[in-house]
Amino acid sequence: MKRKTIKSTVSLSGVGLHTGENCTITLKPAAEGSGIQFLLQKNGEENKVRAEVAKVVGTVRHTALGSNDVSIHTVEHLLSAAYASGVDDLTVELDGSEVPIMDGSAKAFSKILAEAGIEETEKEKEYFTVQEVLQFKHEESGAEYLIIPHDGLDIQVNLEYEDPMTIFQSARLKDLSQFDAEIADSRTFVFASEIKKLLDAGLIKGGSIDNAIIINDGSLTDSDLNSLGESFGINNVTEMLRYSPHNDNALAKHKLLDLIGDLSLLARPIKAKIIATQPGHTANIELTKFLKSKFLEIRKLKGKPVYDPTAEPLFDLEAIKKLLPHRYPFLMVDKIIEVTETRVVGIKNVTANESFFQGHFPGNPVFPGVLQLEALAQAAGILVLSQFEDPENYNTYFMKIDNVKFKQLVVPGDTMILKMELLSPIRRGIVHMQGTVYVGNKIVSESELTAQISKKASAK
Repeated sequence: MKRKTIKSTVSLSGVGLHTGENCTITLKPAAEGSGIQFLLQKNGEENKVRAEVAKVVGTVRHTALGSNDVSIHTVEHLLSAAYASGVDDLTVELDGSEVPIMDGSAKAFSKILAEAGIEETEKEKEYFTVQEVLQFKHEESGAEYLIIPHDGLDIQVNLEYEDPMTIFQSARLKDLSQFDAEIADSRTFVFASEIKKLLDAGLIKGGSIDNAIIINDGSLTDSDLNSLGESFGINNVTEMLRYSPHNDNALAKHKLLDLIGDLSLLARPIKAKIIATQPGHTANIELTKFLKSKFLEIRKLKGKPVYDPTAEPLFDLEAIKKLLPHRYPFLMVDKIIEVTETRVVGIKNVTANESFFQGHFPGNPVFPGVLQLEALAQAAGILVLSQFEDPENYNTYFMKIDNVKFKQLVVPGDTMILKMELLSPIRRGIVHMQGTVYVGNKIVSESELTAQISKKASAK
């Protein structure tokens, strides 16, 4: 599926929930692949903040993004609407530091996105497709998430409050196409007993019954409630407390709305079924960081060669000996399973009989990292020397090793998959390659290796 942006420029104005400042946001089409970016004019400078999880600077009762001492608050409702609309690339210009809260839902944002029109670009979307069941728990808040492979995005939120009052609610969005009809109009909420604490913390300066549901949790006296009513300019406290949390699942729906907005900071659409219990902004952001790490891990493994140990190798051990001068105990490649013009894949089975395990280390055998590099270099030698009619007349020598990363221990019983790929054409016998060593579904080391192929000197 193609990435999407909007067709025309649209604007919307309102007050910020936490800052209390008026702000106008202008949504503009953006170049394909640019992602969603917030542009804030401050002190005569244009500050850009990309909507991605690495830019999160605050999660107390809302999600804030920041860069270079600039913060943009309460982005989650707009991002939720953009995600549900399929918008990947968007420029959001602001003349204030907080996205307007409007009525406390995403309805106004969904509406102006629809008015702007959605159009496809030429660039393909890059999905994060969950491939295994994942679990994530945010210990501090107790929020739990179950992430299951799925062909789209299906989210269920289970919400439970036992203090200050007992509430059980659940909401589910099976398909994003139902977002506008089922989720977009769910409004942010607050318990009456929390309001004074939030005001004292410098938050909800723009809060009102027009942009939030206020729930009477039974912990406040009539005098307390009347005092709150005065803070919001409301004479009729009953009007302020017009919502009963036992009537429907509006609270769980809004938590689901927030979760979509926070998940959008993965900066790519996700295919998964997610069951969230007791989610909140802080836990949502930690979940998104967790999913990003999984995505990066999977993307790196996209290039992992497929190894079938029962398949006939291209070069067995005896064929390798005809190409390489190495012998026991320094021959580090057992077989070659793939050779192309630019890539070679070898296998090294690690056993307890390796001679170096006697001293590296007694009682804690670890395959030396430097020998992983040697194994890669030998695989690279096979790629090059297999192209010569007389490989026995050539040697391969290391010239340089760059960007080495050792990520996991290799121990007896492991099978190392050695992948070497040319980074540039071979010139004058100089070979520059990217090496990766895999064990199972993990990358254990990476490096750039430069070697020289030279003809052996003739004996005199």
